[in-house]
Amino acid sequence: MPIYEYECKRCKEKFEILVFGNKSVCCPKCGSEELVKKFSVFAMKGVEKGGSSCSSCSVSSCSTCK
Repeated sequence: MPIYEYECKRCKEKFEILVFGNKSVCCPKCGSEELVKKFSVFAMKGVEKGGSSCSSCSVSSCSTCK
């Protein structure tokens, strides 16, 4: 059950919605089905083990990594 991001072609509303199967999606603001599916990315924090916990330094215990 992925969450997709959309932009309405009619009113330019940007929204995200959880999509079940082949469910048709419409704009929550104007009801239009003329939508553009946006490219979505996600991030996970705190899953890396060992080493630096940020990408701005090479030390694992600097003040920005805490």
